[in-house]
Amino acid sequence: MMEALPLIMFGVLTLLLMVGFPVAFTLLGTSLVFGIIGFGWDFFNLLPMRIWGTMTNQTLLAVPLFIFMGVMLERSGLAEDLLETMALLFGRMCGGLAVSVVIVGMLLGASTGIVGATVVTMGLISLPTMLRRGYQTELATGVISASGTLGQIIPPSIVLVLLGDIIGVSVGDLFMGAVIPGMLLVGLYCVYIIIYSHFNKACAPTIPDEEWNEILAAGLWRRVFKALVPPLLLMTCVLGSIFAGVASPTEAAAVGAAGAVVLSMVNRRFTFGRLRETMMTTTVLTSMVFIILVGAGAFGLVFRGLGGDHVIRDYITHLAFGKWTVMLIVMTIIFVIGFFLDFIEITFIHIPVLAPIMHDFGFNPLWFAILFAINLQTSFMTPPFGFSLFFLKGVAPPYVRTGQIYKGIIPFVLLQLLGMGLVIIFPELATWLPSVVFGE
Repeated sequence: MMEALPLIMFGVLTLLLMVGFPVAFTLLGTSLVFGIIGFGWDFFNLLPMRIWGTMTNQTLLAVPLFIFMGVMLERSGLAEDLLETMALLFGRMCGGLAVSVVIVGMLLGASTGIVGATVVTMGLISLPTMLRRGYQTELATGVISASGTLGQIIPPSIVLVLLGDIIGVSVGDLFMGAVIPGMLLVGLYCVYIIIYSHFNKACAPTIPDEEWNEILAAGLWRRVFKALVPPLLLMTCVLGSIFAGVASPTEAAAVGAAGAVVLSMVNRRFTFGRLRETMMTTTVLTSMVFIILVGAGAFGLVFRGLGGDHVIRDYITHLAFGKWTVMLIVMTIIFVIGFFLDFIEITFIHIPVLAPIMHDFGFNPLWFAILFAINLQTSFMTPPFGFSLFFLKGVAPPYVRTGQIYKGIIPFVLLQLLGMGLVIIFPELATWLPSVVFGE
């Protein structure tokens, strides 16, 4: 019976999450019950040490700082300026508005890394414009939903910070390793949009000649320069300080938070009321992440203490498959789980169990950490519980149906899997840049 206890524990946790119980309390409650069953009351002597180790981890200090940076930038109007300007810049090509949304998603991902803020902002500003100009509803919603998730792979990314801590890989290496895969996804999205628009011109029309001439006369390039410089400058300060070895990821996050405040002042959007709102939102989001982290730490303590990691590892290693088939099975598990759980739950519950298995098979930790990050990104896009889809539906016009949003995201989920497949086939996409820059 005791040997089956970790599997029963995992099943109970999954069932409670599916029913809809809050993640943090489900993790902690399940851990406490099964911890007492497995270890008795001595379990409470072990738990404080695990929680203390989590809360004193300096790497995780980057999480609230990056959240603050993203919320402040969203409040400063940077996203709105970028979207409006880039839409004008690409408006003369077929699918140009959709391509501009992808570019803005990339820039906002590199500036904020917060999916909710990015999707909501682009949904409020770009979706009505695209629909008004005759864009196919499925194409418009799919582009916005997918582009809003790019911040999960393009550094600085909170997902990469958490994965680096769990898997034991330098966050700086992860940030550098994620650059090429992130750009690969951006390129795949843009190529698909251009090809689809070329063969379906009625689904993605261009800006009329008369309107384009008016835009040029109003000083388009000056506006583009003004909208692009702030996010590029912030990206350079945050990522450049890490890649140059001047600052650690935590210190660079502080640079980003301070830079976001400066940009809000430059845009004349800074007020103490807005600063208070930003700090309140940051506190709420950070508290959510860390209480889940504490619960996940307790769950991991009990699960490993009961031998659950050995049970799963023994099962997978005794399968009559090679290591590449096992890797495919692990990635499939993460992808399927993403239909039902969000990235935080997967990161804190499943990754600590699956990552050691990948390591035992001799895979490069940096490489499979990037694969995990790409795979986790799809959890925002896959129905029925894709948060990017929920965010967009919440701000979309009433006549945009949920089925249209689900249908529109399918090509981009397939592109995401294609990108992950390319990183699997060509590991250098994730490992080459860190080896060149850091000489590893």
